[in-house]
Amino acid sequence: MTQKLFGTDGLRGQVNIYPMVPEIALRLGLAAGMYFRNGNKRHRVVIGKDTRLSGYVFETALTSGLCAAGMDVFLVGPLPTPAISFLTRNMRADLGVVISASHNPFMDNGIKFFNRDGFKLANEAEQAITEMVLNPRMEWGYPPSEEVGRAKKIADSPGRYIVFLKNSLPEHMTFDGMKVVLDCAHGASYRVAPPIFEELGADVIKIGTEPNGLNINDKCGSLYPEVVAHHVREHGADIGLALDGDADRLIVVDEKGRVLDGDQIMAMCARDMMERDELPGRKLVATVMSNMGLDLFMKDNGGQLVRTPVGDRHVVEAMRREGATFGGEQSGHLIFYRYATTGDGILAALQLMRLMNIKGKPLSELAELMDLLPQVLLNVHVERKIPFDQVDAVVQAQKAAEEKLKGRGRVLLRYSGTESVARVMVEGEDRDLVEELANSLAQTLKTSLK
Repeated sequence: MTQKLFGTDGLRGQVNIYPMVPEIALRLGLAAGMYFRNGNKRHRVVIGKDTRLSGYVFETALTSGLCAAGMDVFLVGPLPTPAISFLTRNMRADLGVVISASHNPFMDNGIKFFNRDGFKLANEAEQAITEMVLNPRMEWGYPPSEEVGRAKKIADSPGRYIVFLKNSLPEHMTFDGMKVVLDCAHGASYRVAPPIFEELGADVIKIGTEPNGLNINDKCGSLYPEVVAHHVREHGADIGLALDGDADRLIVVDEKGRVLDGDQIMAMCARDMMERDELPGRKLVATVMSNMGLDLFMKDNGGQLVRTPVGDRHVVEAMRREGATFGGEQSGHLIFYRYATTGDGILAALQLMRLMNIKGKPLSELAELMDLLPQVLLNVHVERKIPFDQVDAVVQAQKAAEEKLKGRGRVLLRYSGTESVARVMVEGEDRDLVEELANSLAQTLKTSLK
């Protein structure tokens, strides 16, 4: 056993292969229950999941562990990750649990926790829980029989979340006359996203809303925005919205069928927030993966881009530290801190459509305010995650690439926190050179990290 369970976004892996096995989920429930219980009251935990078939396995195992530890469990069924963050706060629960592998295929699953304030757990809490889970001689200190927890389903959870999201808009705003293509990736948002936009008056063309437990993220959702782009062009829609499996990220398509990533969405929303004096210090928080064009855009508008490591939890930590109210990732995690403590794809879509409504301009025109530098992202499957600075061939290849960019671009190498993948990012002014350097670096990683 490794002494590390949690990656950049909770525990994740292939179902029925360690660590994503029922025994670990049961022990996670026990450990989390023991960690958060203080004996002064009945403790409550909210458990939600996406639409993966294996969700039943881990929901049951976690519930058993948490109830055995003396916590009452509220089961809310398939709902977006940000909905669990909201419900944990809204229901005054002590803990929130999400069973999801986000944008991964159905054979994977994951478990992540939120504290009572709706934030992902601190590293110290994750490590303490990990030590309990992996200790074969752990003495759990079970509560007396009469203090075992209860579990019950909460039927009105989708409605609570829908009302919360609609309340993020001005009271009388509608989307009457707007045509929207909405792709829910056959995932956790399939019950809540369509009615939100329909109740606000939009004409919604729905795709990815028929989950069967096996089709989540299958050639749909935020990883396949070309599907939404096709439907936008076919139906003459005003906007296309592509969510991922747990709906914490958003990729959009303008009315011309052009795909816009998280950086472009951040630029539009940040500009609007600066105009309304709702971006304290004119600071926007983004990760090292965001395009250099976003840096230039913020500088040109008298603002500042604050960079963090990859992962929306790092973005949130920096936002809290810097007093910022908006941040996100190129991949589409967007955090509107005035309303939410984690990335929320539906909330981001509503805020972008609010901007379109107020400005009275098509999305393609609003998106013209930032110029993106050519950027190539490649994923390389690796057998070993050796620190890059310990592999001479990689060090030399990266140095050579940076010399060819002559200080007018960036090279970033990093390992995925959830997959056996190394990520290569090269950015610069000359697209042909950027592509050449990215492919060369990817080949070096393939041969050096077998």
